[in-house]
Amino acid sequence: MIRVITFIIIYSFSIIISFAQVKSEEILIKNDGVELPGTLSYIKEKSPLLIWIHGSGSVNRVGGSSKMIEQFGKEIVKHNISFFSYDKRIVNPKNMAFLKKGVLFSDFVSDAKKVVNHFKNDKRFSKIILVGHSQGSLVSILASKNIDKYISLAGAGETIDKTLIRQVTKQSAEFGKITEAHIKELKETGKIKEVNPNLMSLFAPQNQPFFNQWIAIDPTEEIKKVTVPILIINGDKDIQVLVNDAEALHKANPKSELVIIENMNHMIKHIEKDEDNLASYTNPNYSISEKLIKTIATFVKK
Repeated sequence: MIRVITFIIIYSFSIIISFAQVKSEEILIKNDGVELPGTLSYIKEKSPLLIWIHGSGSVNRVGGSSKMIEQFGKEIVKHNISFFSYDKRIVNPKNMAFLKKGVLFSDFVSDAKKVVNHFKNDKRFSKIILVGHSQGSLVSILASKNIDKYISLAGAGETIDKTLIRQVTKQSAEFGKITEAHIKELKETGKIKEVNPNLMSLFAPQNQPFFNQWIAIDPTEEIKKVTVPILIINGDKDIQVLVNDAEALHKANPKSELVIIENMNHMIKHIEKDEDNLASYTNPNYSISEKLIKTIATFVKK
């Protein structure tokens, strides 16, 4: 009995020590005046550094109300992998003067490159890996010049115009046709003269230059240019980006590793029931996929 109690005390003490060793730093990275504040977490030096590149929308370093990025970071750090995530330029009110001039897709790529360069010569980290989620998958491809490995997490395997048309059509066939017409006009003329009011949040005039630049980039062509080791991951419960997208990326670069994770959705959460899918987008009580963490940890440490 005494031995059992002693074991429990020692084991509990080891857990406390393990958690106590996690260090956290607030780091401000600037890209020509644009402020990109972020959080660095690590247990020990000379460890690989995983940098998170956000998906679409106004996403901060924790992942919004779902806290998916924060949850991911806490789990991956347990594997002695350092982790950094930052606020996208569009969520930081201090960047308002820059945002008023408009935002282009290339701005997100520029920000990612700036973050990579900030850590490139940091002797605390043995290598740098980008993990790009959703939109961030393509951003990471385009920012992969000075990294050691690349992870595509729920990344599109087609140009974004096709994805948008598919996603909108799934909600409404009528608006799907309007979306297709709007994108056709945007490609041909560079702008949409009269945006359907129901699609204004998507195709507002200030968003059109961004989309015009984004739809011109084919991820299957760009991933062919990536020479570092690649891991492509998708969940079979993802209702935004399909397994077919991951397979298309893998086909474009056959040297990549492809993993499809059962019961993982777009928010990288583990869900058992389909009705929990959308709920997990805003509810932090859904857990990050354990298989995702194990898969990424194994790839990073190879």
